[in-house]
Amino acid sequence: MRRVVITGMGVISPVGNNIAELWARLKAGFCGIDVIRSFDTQDLSVKVAAEIKDFEPALYGIDAPTARKADLFTLYALAASAQAMEESKLGVEPERLGVYIGSGIGGIHTFIAECKKYQDQGPNRVSPLFIPTMIANIASGNVAIAHNAQGPCLPIVTACATSTHAIGEAFLAIRHGYADAIIAGGAEAAITPLAVGGFNNSRALSRSPDPLRASIPFDIQRQGFVMGEGAGIVVLEEYERAVKRGAHIHAELTGYGNTCDAFHYTAPKPDGSAASRAMKLALDASAFQKNDCLYINAHGTGTPLNDPTETAAIKMALGDETAHRVLVSSTKSMTGHMLGAAGAIEIIATALALQDGIVPPTIGLEEPDPLCDLDYVPNVARPANLTIGLSNSLGFGGHNASVALRTYSK
Repeated sequence: MRRVVITGMGVISPVGNNIAELWARLKAGFCGIDVIRSFDTQDLSVKVAAEIKDFEPALYGIDAPTARKADLFTLYALAASAQAMEESKLGVEPERLGVYIGSGIGGIHTFIAECKKYQDQGPNRVSPLFIPTMIANIASGNVAIAHNAQGPCLPIVTACATSTHAIGEAFLAIRHGYADAIIAGGAEAAITPLAVGGFNNSRALSRSPDPLRASIPFDIQRQGFVMGEGAGIVVLEEYERAVKRGAHIHAELTGYGNTCDAFHYTAPKPDGSAASRAMKLALDASAFQKNDCLYINAHGTGTPLNDPTETAAIKMALGDETAHRVLVSSTKSMTGHMLGAAGAIEIIATALALQDGIVPPTIGLEEPDPLCDLDYVPNVARPANLTIGLSNSLGFGGHNASVALRTYSK
């Protein structure tokens, strides 16, 4: 089986619209959450979100007609992919280049706008581009067009686990020879009154009006997650090919776990057993040893159910003694929950942590829940001689995904 490495990365995120800015702010504990500015929240009890700031499609080579017609989640995917491909300088044959970019929700802005048009003006006024602009696979299709990627193209939709699954499945495709390189990740743009209302009425969102106390994973005062948006994209490449052309390698992907709770459509399985198995699958494939210095980028949503369940799952996967030595943090405390894009952003953060030997913090963690008793690197980044990283994502429907990475060595 072939080795797989990361040779390019790109982001559009609430804490920065390029990798350098993202990483500097994550290390500094910068909070990308603020009061919602894109619409009036007067009728909503949720007032904060992690919105994208200062996004200009033209900066990423996106032409005016595409910027005007495409849904926002597709524009984010195109922009992050352009960054990742520019860094990678790939130069692979079109038939050997794939695209695995998913979205948990897809083009909800387009969906809402066209529904209103139908209601107000009738069916004849609905755009002929409504369906191809709204469907969740269209970001992947547009990125494939932009980069002439004629290999496997597999958008994945597994709610909040979407982009972790996309990267994990891309890893397997390269490992087994179906492609030499794949542009992989996720994109989301769902901060709308309708989506906020739906998540809020399911009691999933934090109602704290204070941006600094809204997304507080593992804290006893946590209320729920904060909606975020953006895109995270990595270029995965077969190792020998990357080395031969002298590519910069951020980290090596070494393991992937994919399981389902088969328990409830929104709540996690209380004992964390299925999530634990996904972690163990990824770590076992990576030859994890107890003397490895492990960093876990937790799903860490800040919901009452997720955090203690994920903590229990980590202990089950590693054993209690090893779990208490591991460094764990939730970058959602800074980025909010970017839904289908969350896993990719967090895999990028994990790769950067391995590369630079710095663990980003969990900000806002003031009073840990007694059920959440691991080392969550509270509030301040911490240097560490890391050898392996694990990024976890857990999605509605019981979807669990874990991707393991190792510090790159020749």
